Amino acid sequence: MTFAHPADRGGDRRRGFERFSEAASKFTSSPVFFLLCLALVAWMVTVHVAGLSTEWQVLAGDCMTAVTLILLALLKNSELRAERAIQRKLDAIAAALLEAQEGEPGKAHEDLRAAIRMEEET
Repeated sequence: MTFAHPADRGGDRRRGFERFSEAASKFTSSPVFFLLCLALVAWMVTVHVAGLSTEWQVLAGDCMTAVTLILLALLKNSELRAERAIQRKLDAIAAALLEAQEGEPGKAHEDLRAAIRMEEET
């Protein structure tokens, strides 16, 4: 197991968790997931209003907790990847501006071009 920043893991190649996390982020921002969450909340309210046994109430609460924890982990992973992508772009812009000011185009222009196209990676 590695505790490296998500953007630093695996170099330029994205690993399984990064691909899964990206797909999960897209799904959790969809209307389908919103409807599933509404259904889960409605189920939990129904269980409490109907006065079902404690086991059902605990199950409903555990489901809500599990969804919350999964979303928290996905949100943090997405936040770290976005933060690192922005920092890479800012670094590339600063280096390209410095090269342009010094009048000698070089590697920074290529790095800037690569940073701009970072989101197009699959």
